[in-house]
Amino acid sequence: MSETNVVLIGVFDGVHKGHQLLLDRAKEIADGRSIIALTFDPHPTTVFAPEKAPTALTTLSDRVELLKIHGADQVAVMKFNEKFAAMSPADFVSDVLVGQLHASTVVVGKNFTYGHKAAGNVDSLTAQGLTQNFTVDVQELKSDTEVISSSRIRTLVVDGKVEEARTLLSRPHRLDGVVVHGEKRGREIGYPTANLGKIDGQTIPADGVYAGWLTVGINFWPAAVSIGTNPTFEGERGRQVEAYALDQEGLDLYDKNASIEFGWFLRPTLKFDSLDELLLQMKKDCDKARELTEK
Repeated sequence: MSETNVVLIGVFDGVHKGHQLLLDRAKEIADGRSIIALTFDPHPTTVFAPEKAPTALTTLSDRVELLKIHGADQVAVMKFNEKFAAMSPADFVSDVLVGQLHASTVVVGKNFTYGHKAAGNVDSLTAQGLTQNFTVDVQELKSDTEVISSSRIRTLVVDGKVEEARTLLSRPHRLDGVVVHGEKRGREIGYPTANLGKIDGQTIPADGVYAGWLTVGINFWPAAVSIGTNPTFEGERGRQVEAYALDQEGLDLYDKNASIEFGWFLRPTLKFDSLDELLLQMKKDCDKARELTEK
């Protein structure tokens, strides 16, 4: 008999505490079997209703890494396209779960659906398991009493509630990108910032100032982070996400891959009447960020 596996299925965007419950359950019942997390990319909504496609809480590479950190031995990434979306529930089970992944136990959340037009659900999966020799383990993605979902966390992040999001994710929300050239204004006023580009499609917190961390390569610095359009200065500009690495001087980070993590919301974006007022407030922001990140 060929080796069989415990297979978890989901998009797993964010690999939040709810997803971690599934992974913990898989570890509990694996009994020597490998644990395979089956995930989909891009998000299924991008195929069904592109205009409603959600922004991502994690990039695909982060998602794979986090699934492994939390207990998956392997991660299978299924390309979600129209062809895959048209697969019948029965074919998905026999071709993918049994044929490719050799599932002997399938672990899913209770709202799990699969196959063409999401026609398959937990009940049909259980019934198919009886004829194809696998069991189904259904878990509720709850912590305390509330269901934890990627959409709930996404809403918290977009509202700037990064502390609450951090609790549900079990780590700070993060943006991954590349440091791009901004207006160089931070450098002129003594607060050189790393301006994060290439973050399209990720979930960007509300405009405001945050305390968090900036990672570039092996360097990890506490940071004050600003999101917004810098309304104190003249002219129109798009939203920018920029991080000032506290107490660091002479950094040259352009074109380097960087990550910004959001620990605490400090204040909303304000328009100041003078540069002096702005600088006074920026010093306060940095002092507060330093105090929080040193805890």
